[in-house]
Amino acid sequence: MTTLHLLVLNGKRASDERIRRAIQHLRDAGENIQVRVTWESDDIPRFIQEAVSLNAATVIAAGGDGTINAVCNALMQLSAETRPVLGILPLGTANDFATAAGIPSDLTNALILAVNGNVTAIDIGCVNESRYFINMATGGFGPKITTDTPEPLKKTLGGAAYFLHGLTRHDLLKADHCTVCCDDFHWQDDALVIGVGNGCQAGGGHRICPDARINDGLLNLSILPERNWPRSLWNTLFNEGEADGVIMKHSTHITITAAHDMVFNLDGEPLTGQQFNFQLLPEAIQCRLPPHCGLLS
Repeated sequence: MTTLHLLVLNGKRASDERIRRAIQHLRDAGENIQVRVTWESDDIPRFIQEAVSLNAATVIAAGGDGTINAVCNALMQLSAETRPVLGILPLGTANDFATAAGIPSDLTNALILAVNGNVTAIDIGCVNESRYFINMATGGFGPKITTDTPEPLKKTLGGAAYFLHGLTRHDLLKADHCTVCCDDFHWQDDALVIGVGNGCQAGGGHRICPDARINDGLLNLSILPERNWPRSLWNTLFNEGEADGVIMKHSTHITITAAHDMVFNLDGEPLTGQQFNFQLLPEAIQCRLPPHCGLLS
């Protein structure tokens, strides 16, 4: 019996003929790929349970960062010994995780990697012991712009849509007064952008945590204080390396609190609250990645 791979496809992408061609190419080569198309929010957990019952070797998240996030959250509900390997077929607007990892943009090559690529144990971020992220949690200006950017603009311009839309929405450029603690670091002030990174980039290619790696056992923290606007924002969003005026730390546990509701985007999926307890779960998921993955230490 051939090894089974279950592909979980974002329903918004179901009519893409490139996906059909890529799947058929691998089936013609002898691969056993079954497809499940999402329709409702609770479809992905059900599909992951089905993958376990079918003894699937791989669950392939076919969609954008949000789809990958949903698949990872469902995988983390399983015991470690029953979790299938994660594969990725990038189909989203930004594809921040896939791009930083070096996963091919060509869908056939990406699917070949998702089915046959080397398996690597990677870390996963956890928030409040209930929500998970594979790439990054961002708070402040970035999530507001990401949430507010119209879908037609994202479809037309891709990741650049977030930046261009942000230029028109000065009303969203408001800081969050919060307290950030990790290890021996304690900071209380107004933050314009906060990034807690397992991966290095978010919002369509902005390297918020440029030194973050998904197998180093650490979360990276980047804070852009409001007082440093606009001197550091452009460097933070559009240049690589550490920007002047940006606070950067790393830890396995980070706590962020505020007296008002804040929004963090976990791989693009919003989470609202007043306290966020971040922790790093080392080697939590097995993932098929390219040989020279840029997110590995």
